[in-house]
Amino acid sequence: MEQQHQQNNKFGHWLKTSITARMLMIGFLTLVLLIPLFFIQELIKERSFRQTEAIEEINNQWGKEVLIYGPILKVPYKVYKEKTVTDKKTKKTYTETIENIEIAYFFPETLNINSNINPETKSRGIYTTAVYNSDIKISGTFTKPDFSDMEVDDKNILWNKVKVIIKSSNVKGVNRAHLKLNDSSFNLSSKYNGSKNYGLGVINLHTLETKNISLVPQTSKPLTFNIDFNIKGSEQIRFVPIGKTTEANITSNWKDANFFGEFLPYNGDKINENGFDAKWKILDINRPFSQQHFYNLPELNDFAFGVNFMIPVDEYQKSERSSKYGFLVIGLTFLIFFLIQTLSKINIHPFQYLMIGLALTMFYTLLVSISEHSNFLKAYLIAGSSVVVLIALYSKTILKTIKFPLFIGLSLTALYTFIYVIIQLENYALLVGSIGLFLILAIVMFASRKIDWSNG
Repeated sequence: MEQQHQQNNKFGHWLKTSITARMLMIGFLTLVLLIPLFFIQELIKERSFRQTEAIEEINNQWGKEVLIYGPILKVPYKVYKEKTVTDKKTKKTYTETIENIEIAYFFPETLNINSNINPETKSRGIYTTAVYNSDIKISGTFTKPDFSDMEVDDKNILWNKVKVIIKSSNVKGVNRAHLKLNDSSFNLSSKYNGSKNYGLGVINLHTLETKNISLVPQTSKPLTFNIDFNIKGSEQIRFVPIGKTTEANITSNWKDANFFGEFLPYNGDKINENGFDAKWKILDINRPFSQQHFYNLPELNDFAFGVNFMIPVDEYQKSERSSKYGFLVIGLTFLIFFLIQTLSKINIHPFQYLMIGLALTMFYTLLVSISEHSNFLKAYLIAGSSVVVLIALYSKTILKTIKFPLFIGLSLTALYTFIYVIIQLENYALLVGSIGLFLILAIVMFASRKIDWSNG
């Protein structure tokens, strides 16, 4: 019994005095603290997902993004096919002519888009998104549909059943939709296509079309059109440049606009102190699709251009990136305490290491919660300052001097500043991070040169 007690005392003495035991203990605690770090990263993802849900709910109620693809002439025509038929009784065969109705689609010769957009912010709890009300004027001309390359005779074209169609991703937000062809006015009605915009990034186009329009096949005069739209939408607005010459002018009082898509505005003074005034001019030679007729309308969403009004909210992304450096922060902080403990011969209990580690993990919960009500910089300053002060004051009670807590406070401040710089950088994050880690390693190697490793 006494021998076992002596062995326990030797083991306890070894834990207190052995450098190896101390390093093993610190390594074990660092791994243990990865558990709360993992849960914090999951919390950040959950909050980010909740933000996305809230914004999606606002957008669904107000009206989703607007993508306009049109106007397009929809021209039906007759085709005749011969079919060989065998009489069941006489067994004789004869040829039967079958008439089918097919559709050809024609894009406009010129397409002019003028839109004034007035965005506003909508909130759901702590989450905010941008919605807008837009007045859109679309004008242009159609030339007479040319069926020559299809070898369709004019008498087989149903000129009295022509329609003008416009495809849009958002028919819910349409408050006004009027079409004028030459001197005649028409209303646009919605045609159900059997699909909805389910899920993020899923864009299904719905069809707005006129009733049958009678065209005079003999005339070669262009068919002029004017469309008056008022549409409510959210996030962004886009147009597909289907005119042989497409010109667009979009104005707004929104100052944080982001122009995107296959084509960008050509005017350099598009952003001003009152908002923006953006202009586009796109020729058919600039696009990777032709101006000819189509038997089926092609999917051209990828070639649209437009403006994004989304409020840039990247606090969760920055918080998640910051949490990925949690292992580095904990490891380096423990390393500083280890060097101080080893060089100064001051005993630090494993429980005290654990408390310091938990304080470091609290930085990320503070960062996420504060950034939801403020910007990321303020949240980072408040969370970082709180944790640095807390650990510095706690270390003073452990180390009994003022110089070591000051050194620890300055080291943590430098470390958090270094991580903030890396988070802000994109193109140079790897370079700055690599140089910073190299300098940290050099400092650690320099500071540890006085440690007597023979007492391990």
